Amino acid sequence: MTSHRALQIIRNEHASLAAMLQSMRMMIKRGPSNDRYKFYDVLRAMLFYIDEFPERLHHPKESNLLFPRVVKCAPHVMGVIDKLERDHMSSEKAVRDMQHLLLAWELLGENRRQTFEEAFDQYVSAYLAHMNLEETAILPEAERCFSVDDWRVLDVAFAENADPLTGHYPPTETYEKLFSLIVTRAPSPIGLG
Repeated sequence: MTSHRALQIIRNEHASLAAMLQSMRMMIKRGPSNDRYKFYDVLRAMLFYIDEFPERLHHPKESNLLFPRVVKCAPHVMGVIDKLERDHMSSEKAVRDMQHLLLAWELLGENRRQTFEEAFDQYVSAYLAHMNLEETAILPEAERCFSVDDWRVLDVAFAENADPLTGHYPPTETYEKLFSLIVTRAPSPIGLG
C-alpha cells in the first residue's frame, strides 16, 4: 500500500465509480419492473453523480496536476496522456448523452431502451478502460518519479474531493439528498436496494 494519499484517493474514487457503473449495468439489465419512478430516479441520480464528481472534481485534478507532472518526469507516456486527455474532453458530453438517452427511454418508452443499453454498455467499457489505463500506465510513473513537493500538492488537491461514495468522507449537506437516494435505492455494491 502506498503512503501517498493522492494515489489512494484516486484509486478509491476509481473503485467507487467502477462499482457505480456495475450497479447501473445490473439495474439496467433488470429493467424498471413495477416501480418505474424509482428505477429512473436512481439512474438519473447516478448519472448526475458521475457528472458532478468524476467530471468536475476528479478529472480536472488529473488533467491540471497529475498528468503534467508525469509527462515532465516520464515523457515517454505522452501518447497515453494525450489519449487520457481526449477521454476527459469527451467524457462530460458522454455522460450528458447518457442522461438524454435515459430520459428518452423513460419518456418515450421501451422502443428507446435498446439504444440506451447499447450506448451505456459502450460508455461503461470506455470508462473502465480509461481508469485502467491511468492505473497501469500513469500512476506507476508517478510513484516512480514524483518528488516530495509533487506529492504534497497532489495530496492536498485530491483530499479536497471528499467523495462520500468512496466511504472515506461524510456527505456534505449540499449532496446529502443525492447520496442518500443512491445508497438507499441502488443495488449492491453501491447501495442497499
